[in-house]
Amino acid sequence: MSTRLERILYMDALIHDSRYPSVKTFMEHFEVSERTILYDIQFLKDRLNAPIQYSRSYGGYLYSDPTWRLSTFHVTEGDLLAFFLSVELAHRYLGTSFEKPLRDAIQHLTNMLPDKVQVSISELSSHYSVRSGATAQTAPETLLALQKAIQNRHPVDIVYFTAGRGVETQRVVYPYHLFNMKGEWYLIAYDLFRQGVRQFALPRIRSWQVLTNTSFEIDPSFSPEYYFGQSFQSEHGDTIVEVVLLFDTYQARYVRERIWHSSQKIEEQPDGTIIMRFKTGAIQEVQRWVMGYGSHVRVLAPESLAQSIISEFSTSLKQNKNSD
Repeated sequence: MSTRLERILYMDALIHDSRYPSVKTFMEHFEVSERTILYDIQFLKDRLNAPIQYSRSYGGYLYSDPTWRLSTFHVTEGDLLAFFLSVELAHRYLGTSFEKPLRDAIQHLTNMLPDKVQVSISELSSHYSVRSGATAQTAPETLLALQKAIQNRHPVDIVYFTAGRGVETQRVVYPYHLFNMKGEWYLIAYDLFRQGVRQFALPRIRSWQVLTNTSFEIDPSFSPEYYFGQSFQSEHGDTIVEVVLLFDTYQARYVRERIWHSSQKIEEQPDGTIIMRFKTGAIQEVQRWVMGYGSHVRVLAPESLAQSIISEFSTSLKQNKNSD
């Protein structure tokens, strides 16, 4: 249920990262046919004038002019709404009886919102990221409003529910970037209340108002790539550590086929086990992820992570024994 806009942005990002992606790479990511991907590549060449070339030596695509960027184009608000909805809904209802009605509804919404807006593809791609999965729901009008606020650099006054403390607070934020993780949309923004860059789950935004009478400048030191390099899945942290994990032969066959972190490196061992290394600041989310593998994984570093997991399992074991 991916849109051409989504595919074009993803293709452009991988090519600019010098990953030399192949047709197979795009087919597997979007689960579409080879013909669809070839049409998209031709669209990049013919309609967007992309200097895209195939490299036989690398087995993938590259830009002959690495400084080239996607040009500005016109889309309707309906196009943007269809894009955001298709990303979120695809993870929930693809392959179910709801798929066709949802496709029809998205098309209807597109037709109902004819006003044209000018959007730079490269600028749009810097406003959000899409990560697979499915969890919470986000109102489409919230997505559109935040996208506009990012594009026009307008602050947003929000009432936000902090689940950890169970409280609602009102604050003004400078919206920087949207990303989707497991079907849930998040906003990365500079929080005037906390005086720093923070992450907000969109379903927890109780109310919002875009402050169209004022504007802000994005901190030039902010980079989505650097931000996500400090993250793990949906959590972010500032203190970067190297995580080293040893997966047994059983779990290795599943773990090695996925990219869990942008910095990860897999070291194959002679006995069929693997050692995974990556750097992140989101150590608490890493702990929850590792614990899900139980006895199939051993933490080699950092020692503090290993001890924290031992403590957590020990506490859980005592509680379960006491309940008996």
